Amino acid sequence: MADYTKSIEKLIDSLVRLPGIGRRSAERIVGHIIDASRDEVRILSESIDKVKESVRLCRICHNLSEEELCRICQDIHRLRDTVCIVEKPSDVTAVEKTGNFRGVYHVLMGSISPLEGKGPGDLKINSLMQRLKQNNIKEVIVATDADTEGEITALYLSQLIKPLGVKLTRIGVGIPMGSNLDYADSSTLSRALDSRREI
Repeated sequence: MADYTKSIEKLIDSLVRLPGIGRRSAERIVGHIIDASRDEVRILSESIDKVKESVRLCRICHNLSEEELCRICQDIHRLRDTVCIVEKPSDVTAVEKTGNFRGVYHVLMGSISPLEGKGPGDLKINSLMQRLKQNNIKEVIVATDADTEGEITALYLSQLIKPLGVKLTRIGVGIPMGSNLDYADSSTLSRALDSRREI
């Protein structure tokens, strides 16, 4: 292992904690930071601070926002009677890239995962049910991941939503089992939305 200074080693260790960054990638990033100008490093540091300071969850759908409501909930042209349920904010971005969905979202902030000790009470399900009961919703699309946790979550949600008499669909073909929405390309995700099925 290379003999780095304490400050470099500390930065590498911090970067390795980020998802998708291994030690070699962290070392390359640190090398770039060392070679970069002070202005570049300052802009990066300020950008990280700004995101942490200003980004919060939308009051209605729990998507990421810098205001009380996210840009989608503020958009008067969205179809408010169609709600697409996703696990995380990055899933909203993935669905939006298809350009194929004009409704609104509800972000659960995770999925039911007994192995990780995460149950329904840890998700934004109560606020979802309030939305569905208080608004004139015609269709709910369950777009949780096609892995075990996503399927468990979809099944749990279907048991809660079906008694409300709302049309309930699940995204269909195009998303392989065991995969995550944010890894799917736009055309695959668009096809999955088009072929959703009733639960």
